[in-house]
Amino acid sequence: MRRRGFLALFLAACGAAGVLSAVLVAAAPSAGADTGTTGTVTTGTTTTKGTMDCVISGDKSKAELATFEDGKTYEVVVDTSKGSFTFELATKTSPCTTASIAGLVDKGFYDGLTFHRIVPGFVIQGGDPLGDGTGGPGYSTVDAPPKTTQYVKGLVAMAKAGNEPAGTSGSQFFVVTGANVGLPPDYAVLGNVTDGLDVVEKIDALGDPNDPNGAPTERIEIKKMELKSS
Repeated sequence: MRRRGFLALFLAACGAAGVLSAVLVAAAPSAGADTGTTGTVTTGTTTTKGTMDCVISGDKSKAELATFEDGKTYEVVVDTSKGSFTFELATKTSPCTTASIAGLVDKGFYDGLTFHRIVPGFVIQGGDPLGDGTGGPGYSTVDAPPKTTQYVKGLVAMAKAGNEPAGTSGSQFFVVTGANVGLPPDYAVLGNVTDGLDVVEKIDALGDPNDPNGAPTERIEIKKMELKSS
C-alpha cells in the first residue's frame, strides 16, 4: 500500500537522524484507565509509593520530577501559535515519564519551543530544545508501555532512539493524528488529548505529505505549557 511505503521511508529517515528522532508512539489503555496517580514521585533514584523505581539516566541534576497527589487528575495545557489543546497525563501507566514532563513544564522548559516535525495523518512532534529532532533535557526516564497498547488519534506519547530501551523518554513528545498508526508498543504513553483536538488537526495540516523528514510548512511555536490539576 502507498501508506505503508511512505511510513517505512519516514521511519528509515528518523533512524538515520540519531537520538530522540524516531516518530514512534504507543497508545493509551482503555478509557478512564489513566486517571489518578500511583502516589508521590520525587527527584533522583526514588520510588512511587513503593510500586516502582524511577530510573534516571544522564545528568540526574537536571531531573526535577513533579510530585503527584493521590486522587487528583493532572492535565497539561499546550498554548501554541495555532491555538491551545489540553491532554490528561497518564500518571498510572507512566508515573516516571509524567512526573518528568510535569517537572519540565513547571520549569518552563517547553516555552518558546516548536513542533519541528509534522507527518500529516500520522503524528505531530515537538519538545526539542534544538529544534532538529536531536535534543532533549539532558536526562531520560523509563516507563515501558503495556504490551496491549494501541495507537489512536489524540494519544500523546514520547520519542526515543531506536537503540534505547522500550519506554525511554526525554522531552520530545508526539500527538497521534491518524486513526490507527499501527506501531509497536515500545514508546512511553504520556496521555490523551481531552480538549482542542481541532487545534491538533490544524497543526497536522501544516505538514508536507511529500517530505519524509516531516518539516513543517511554517513555524509552529509552543508559546507556553501549563500544568493543571483537579
